[in-house]
Amino acid sequence: MAAQLIDGRKIAEQIHLETKLRVEKLKIKGIVPGITFIRVGEDPASQAYVRMKGKKAAEIGIHSDTIVLSENTKQEELLALIDRLNADTNVHGILVQAPLPAHISETVVFSYVNPHKDVDGFHPINVGKLMLGENNGFRPCTPAGVHELLIRSGVPTEGAEVVVLGRGNIVGKPMTSILIQKFKNANATVTLLHSRSKNIEAHCQRADIIIAAMGFAHFVKASMVKPGATVIDVGVNRIEDKNDPRGYRLVGDVDFEAVSQVAGKITPNPGGVGPMTIALLMSNTVQAAEAWAH
Repeated sequence: MAAQLIDGRKIAEQIHLETKLRVEKLKIKGIVPGITFIRVGEDPASQAYVRMKGKKAAEIGIHSDTIVLSENTKQEELLALIDRLNADTNVHGILVQAPLPAHISETVVFSYVNPHKDVDGFHPINVGKLMLGENNGFRPCTPAGVHELLIRSGVPTEGAEVVVLGRGNIVGKPMTSILIQKFKNANATVTLLHSRSKNIEAHCQRADIIIAAMGFAHFVKASMVKPGATVIDVGVNRIEDKNDPRGYRLVGDVDFEAVSQVAGKITPNPGGVGPMTIALLMSNTVQAAEAWAH
Protein backbone atom coordinates (compact mmCIF):
# COMPACT_ATOMS: atom_id res chain seq x y z
CA MET A 1 0.00 0.00 0.00
CA ALA A 2 1.38 3.41 -0.99
CA ALA A 3 2.33 5.92 1.70
CA GLN A 4 0.16 8.90 2.57
CA LEU A 5 1.53 12.04 0.93
CA ILE A 6 2.43 14.96 3.19
CA ASP A 7 1.42 17.93 1.05
CA GLY A 8 3.90 20.74 1.82
CA ARG A 9 2.19 23.17 -0.54
CA LYS A 10 -1.17 22.81 1.19
CA ILE A 11 0.30 23.11 4.71
CA ALA A 12 2.42 26.11 3.63
CA GLU A 13 -0.69 27.88 2.32
CA GLN A 14 -2.38 27.32 5.68
CA ILE A 15 0.61 28.96 7.43
CA HIS A 16 0.56 31.85 4.93
CA LEU A 17 -3.10 32.52 5.80
CA GLU A 18 -2.20 32.62 9.51
CA THR A 19 0.76 34.93 8.77
CA LYS A 20 -1.45 37.23 6.68
CA LEU A 21 -3.80 37.68 9.67
CA ARG A 22 -0.81 38.65 11.82
CA VAL A 23 0.27 41.15 9.12
CA GLU A 24 -3.21 42.71 9.15
CA LYS A 25 -3.07 43.14 12.95
CA LEU A 26 0.28 44.92 12.64
CA LYS A 27 -1.04 47.20 9.89
CA ILE A 28 -3.83 48.32 12.24
CA LYS A 29 -0.99 49.60 14.49
CA GLY A 30 0.58 51.35 11.49
CA ILE A 31 3.40 48.81 11.06
CA VAL A 32 4.13 47.18 7.71
CA PRO A 33 6.48 44.21 8.12
CA GLY A 34 9.49 44.65 5.85
CA ILE A 35 12.21 42.31 4.61
CA THR A 36 15.26 43.10 2.46
CA PHE A 37 16.89 40.40 0.36
CA ILE A 38 20.55 40.80 -0.59
CA ARG A 39 21.83 38.81 -3.54
CA VAL A 40 25.51 38.89 -4.53
CA GLY A 41 26.16 37.78 -8.10
CA GLU A 42 23.90 36.18 -10.71
CA ASP A 43 23.58 32.57 -9.56
CA PRO A 44 20.42 31.34 -11.37
CA ALA A 45 19.13 29.32 -8.38
CA SER A 46 19.60 32.32 -6.06
CA GLN A 47 17.75 34.55 -8.54
CA ALA A 48 14.82 32.11 -8.59
CA TYR A 49 14.72 31.70 -4.79
CA VAL A 50 14.77 35.45 -4.12
CA ARG A 51 12.11 36.05 -6.78
CA MET A 52 9.81 33.42 -5.21
CA LYS A 53 10.32 34.82 -1.72
CA GLY A 54 9.59 38.39 -2.89
CA LYS A 55 6.44 37.29 -4.71
CA LYS A 56 5.10 35.45 -1.64
CA ALA A 57 5.90 38.43 0.62
CA ALA A 58 3.82 40.72 -1.64
CA GLU A 59 0.90 38.25 -1.59
CA ILE A 60 0.64 38.31 2.19
CA GLY A 61 1.25 42.03 2.67
CA ILE A 62 4.94 42.08 3.64
CA HIS A 63 6.98 44.85 2.03
CA SER A 64 10.13 43.48 0.39
CA ASP A 65 13.17 44.98 -1.33
CA THR A 66 15.85 43.12 -3.24
CA ILE A 67 19.35 44.58 -3.45
CA VAL A 68 21.58 42.96 -6.07
CA LEU A 69 25.35 43.41 -5.77
CA SER A 70 27.93 42.38 -8.35
CA GLU A 71 29.96 39.20 -8.02
CA ASN A 72 33.08 41.34 -7.35
CA THR A 73 31.60 43.20 -4.37
CA LYS A 74 34.11 43.37 -1.52
CA GLN A 75 33.16 41.90 1.84
CA GLU A 76 33.54 45.32 3.50
CA GLU A 77 30.99 46.81 1.07
CA LEU A 78 28.49 44.07 1.87
CA LEU A 79 29.00 44.59 5.61
CA ALA A 80 28.50 48.35 5.19
CA LEU A 81 25.18 47.67 3.44
CA ILE A 82 24.11 45.32 6.25
CA ASP A 83 25.06 48.05 8.75
CA ARG A 84 22.67 50.46 7.03
CA LEU A 85 19.85 47.90 7.01
CA ASN A 86 20.49 47.01 10.67
CA ALA A 87 19.84 50.67 11.50
CA ASP A 88 16.76 51.06 9.24
CA THR A 89 13.59 50.85 11.38
CA ASN A 90 11.45 49.99 8.33
CA VAL A 91 13.44 46.80 7.75
CA HIS A 92 12.43 44.05 10.19
CA GLY A 93 14.14 41.15 8.41
CA ILE A 94 17.41 40.86 6.47
CA LEU A 95 18.18 37.82 4.33
CA VAL A 96 21.56 37.44 2.63
CA GLN A 97 21.02 34.77 -0.02
CA ALA A 98 23.57 31.97 0.03
CA PRO A 99 25.79 30.89 -1.61
CA LEU A 100 28.06 33.93 -1.56
CA PRO A 101 31.14 34.34 -3.80
CA ALA A 102 34.22 32.50 -2.51
CA HIS A 103 36.00 35.69 -1.36
CA ILE A 104 33.18 36.57 1.07
CA SER A 105 32.88 34.69 4.37
CA GLU A 106 29.31 33.49 5.01
CA THR A 107 30.18 33.07 8.70
CA VAL A 108 31.25 36.73 9.01
CA VAL A 109 28.28 38.01 6.99
CA PHE A 110 25.61 36.01 8.84
CA SER A 111 27.11 37.12 12.17
CA TYR A 112 26.94 40.77 11.08
CA VAL A 113 23.15 40.81 10.64
CA ASN A 114 21.37 42.17 13.74
CA PRO A 115 20.13 38.99 15.53
CA HIS A 116 16.70 40.65 15.92
CA LYS A 117 16.51 40.90 12.10
CA ASP A 118 18.10 37.52 11.38
CA VAL A 119 14.95 35.90 9.96
CA ASP A 120 17.06 33.09 8.44
CA GLY A 121 18.10 31.99 11.94
CA PHE A 122 21.84 31.78 11.17
CA HIS A 123 23.25 34.34 13.64
CA PRO A 124 25.31 32.67 16.42
CA ILE A 125 22.94 34.17 19.03
CA ASN A 126 19.90 32.56 17.39
CA VAL A 127 21.80 29.29 16.90
CA GLY A 128 22.70 29.39 20.61
CA LYS A 129 19.12 30.08 21.67
CA LEU A 130 17.95 27.11 19.63
CA MET A 131 20.55 24.85 21.28
CA LEU A 132 19.55 26.10 24.75
CA GLY A 133 15.85 25.54 24.10
CA GLU A 134 14.95 29.23 24.30
CA ASN A 135 12.00 30.00 22.04
CA ASN A 136 12.45 33.77 21.64
CA GLY A 137 15.00 33.53 18.81
CA PHE A 138 14.57 32.72 15.12
CA ARG A 139 14.71 29.10 14.03
CA PRO A 140 16.26 28.34 10.62
CA CYS A 141 13.44 28.16 8.09
CA THR A 142 13.95 24.70 6.56
CA PRO A 143 14.21 22.65 9.80
CA ALA A 144 11.44 24.75 11.36
CA GLY A 145 9.37 24.00 8.25
CA VAL A 146 10.04 20.27 8.59
CA HIS A 147 8.96 20.47 12.24
CA GLU A 148 5.68 22.13 11.21
CA LEU A 149 5.14 19.43 8.57
CA LEU A 150 5.43 16.76 11.25
CA ILE A 151 3.13 18.58 13.69
CA ARG A 152 0.44 19.43 11.15
CA SER A 153 0.52 15.94 9.63
CA GLY A 154 -0.10 14.35 13.02
CA VAL A 155 3.28 12.60 13.20
CA PRO A 156 4.12 12.09 16.91
CA THR A 157 7.68 12.95 17.95
CA GLU A 158 7.40 12.27 21.70
CA GLY A 159 9.89 9.44 22.34
CA ALA A 160 10.07 8.69 18.60
CA GLU A 161 13.26 7.28 17.07
CA VAL A 162 14.35 9.90 14.52
CA VAL A 163 17.23 9.62 12.09
CA VAL A 164 18.52 12.90 10.62
CA LEU A 165 20.73 12.26 7.59
CA GLY A 166 23.25 15.09 7.13
CA ARG A 167 25.08 17.28 9.66
CA GLY A 168 24.96 20.62 7.83
CA ASN A 169 24.46 23.92 9.65
CA ILE A 170 21.37 24.76 7.59
CA VAL A 171 19.31 21.58 8.17
CA GLY A 172 20.94 18.67 10.01
CA LYS A 173 22.30 20.29 13.17
CA PRO A 174 19.35 22.67 13.82
CA MET A 175 16.84 19.89 13.00
CA THR A 176 18.43 17.76 15.70
CA SER A 177 18.34 20.68 18.16
CA ILE A 178 14.62 21.30 17.53
CA LEU A 179 13.56 17.68 18.01
CA ILE A 180 15.54 16.92 21.19
CA GLN A 181 14.13 19.83 23.22
CA LYS A 182 11.88 19.33 26.26
CA PHE A 183 8.92 20.83 24.38
CA LYS A 184 5.57 19.63 23.19
CA ASN A 185 5.99 18.19 19.67
CA ALA A 186 9.67 17.46 20.36
CA ASN A 187 11.15 15.09 22.99
CA ALA A 188 12.45 12.76 20.27
CA THR A 189 15.42 10.40 20.41
CA VAL A 190 17.56 11.66 17.54
CA THR A 191 20.44 9.92 15.76
CA LEU A 192 22.39 12.30 13.51
CA LEU A 193 24.13 10.44 10.67
CA HIS A 194 26.54 11.73 8.03
CA SER A 195 28.89 10.56 5.27
CA ARG A 196 31.40 9.13 7.79
CA SER A 197 28.78 7.24 9.84
CA LYS A 198 28.85 3.46 9.99
CA ASN A 199 25.83 1.14 9.68
CA ILE A 200 23.62 3.86 8.20
CA GLU A 201 21.11 1.33 6.89
CA ALA A 202 20.74 -0.38 10.28
CA HIS A 203 20.15 2.97 12.03
CA CYS A 204 17.53 3.98 9.46
CA GLN A 205 15.69 0.65 9.72
CA ARG A 206 14.98 1.38 13.41
CA ALA A 207 13.67 4.90 12.77
CA ASP A 208 10.06 6.00 13.13
CA ILE A 209 10.98 9.19 11.24
CA ILE A 210 13.75 9.70 8.66
CA ILE A 211 14.70 13.25 7.66
CA ALA A 212 17.02 13.14 4.64
CA ALA A 213 19.35 16.10 4.05
CA MET A 214 22.52 14.39 2.83
CA GLY A 215 22.75 15.97 -0.61
CA PHE A 216 22.96 12.61 -2.44
CA ALA A 217 20.35 11.82 -5.08
CA HIS A 218 18.08 8.89 -4.12
CA PHE A 219 20.26 8.01 -1.11
CA VAL A 220 17.37 6.59 0.93
CA LYS A 221 16.29 3.24 -0.53
CA ALA A 222 13.21 1.18 0.34
CA SER A 223 15.41 -1.40 2.12
CA MET A 224 16.46 1.30 4.63
CA VAL A 225 12.93 2.19 5.71
CA LYS A 226 10.89 0.50 8.44
CA PRO A 227 7.35 -0.26 7.21
CA GLY A 228 5.03 2.58 8.26
CA ALA A 229 7.83 5.09 9.02
CA THR A 230 7.53 8.77 8.09
CA VAL A 231 10.09 9.96 5.50
CA ILE A 232 10.85 13.66 4.95
CA ASP A 233 12.96 14.49 1.88
CA VAL A 234 14.90 17.76 2.17
CA GLY A 235 17.39 17.07 -0.64
CA VAL A 236 17.74 19.02 -3.89
CA ASN A 237 20.07 17.29 -6.34
CA ARG A 238 20.70 17.70 -10.07
CA ILE A 239 20.86 14.56 -12.15
CA GLU A 240 21.50 14.41 -15.88
CA ASP A 241 18.36 14.10 -18.01
CA LYS A 242 18.67 14.42 -21.78
CA ASN A 243 14.86 14.58 -22.11
CA ASP A 244 14.72 17.78 -20.07
CA PRO A 245 15.41 21.00 -22.04
CA ARG A 246 17.81 22.07 -19.25
CA GLY A 247 19.77 18.83 -19.62
CA TYR A 248 19.09 17.89 -15.99
CA ARG A 249 16.27 17.45 -13.52
CA LEU A 250 16.02 18.00 -9.79
CA VAL A 251 15.46 15.05 -7.49
CA GLY A 252 15.50 14.51 -3.74
CA ASP A 253 17.59 12.39 -1.38
CA VAL A 254 14.85 9.74 -1.29
CA ASP A 255 14.08 7.12 -3.94
CA PHE A 256 10.46 8.24 -3.86
CA GLU A 257 8.88 5.58 -6.09
CA ALA A 258 10.27 2.66 -4.08
CA VAL A 259 10.18 4.21 -0.60
CA SER A 260 6.56 5.34 -0.95
CA GLN A 261 5.59 1.65 -1.15
CA VAL A 262 7.06 1.03 2.32
CA ALA A 263 6.69 4.28 4.28
CA GLY A 264 3.53 5.26 6.16
CA LYS A 265 3.86 8.97 5.28
CA ILE A 266 6.23 10.68 2.83
CA THR A 267 6.87 14.13 1.39
CA PRO A 268 6.92 14.53 -2.39
CA ASN A 269 9.89 16.34 -3.89
CA PRO A 270 9.21 18.95 -5.19
CA GLY A 271 6.12 20.05 -3.27
CA GLY A 272 7.15 18.88 0.19
CA VAL A 273 9.71 20.82 2.23
CA GLY A 274 10.45 23.66 -0.26
CA PRO A 275 7.16 25.58 0.18
CA MET A 276 7.51 25.25 3.97
CA THR A 277 10.88 27.03 3.97
CA ILE A 278 9.28 30.13 2.44
CA ALA A 279 6.27 29.88 4.79
CA LEU A 280 8.54 29.91 7.85
CA LEU A 281 10.62 32.77 6.44
CA MET A 282 7.47 34.90 6.13
CA SER A 283 6.37 33.88 9.63
CA ASN A 284 9.82 34.79 11.04
CA THR A 285 9.67 38.20 9.32
CA VAL A 286 6.32 38.95 10.93
CA GLN A 287 7.68 37.69 14.28
CA ALA A 288 10.50 40.26 13.92
CA ALA A 289 7.98 43.06 13.22
CA GLU A 290 5.81 41.95 16.15
CA ALA A 291 8.83 42.03 18.50
CA TRP A 292 9.72 45.52 17.23
CA ALA A 293 6.10 46.67 17.77
CA HIS A 294 6.40 45.74 21.46
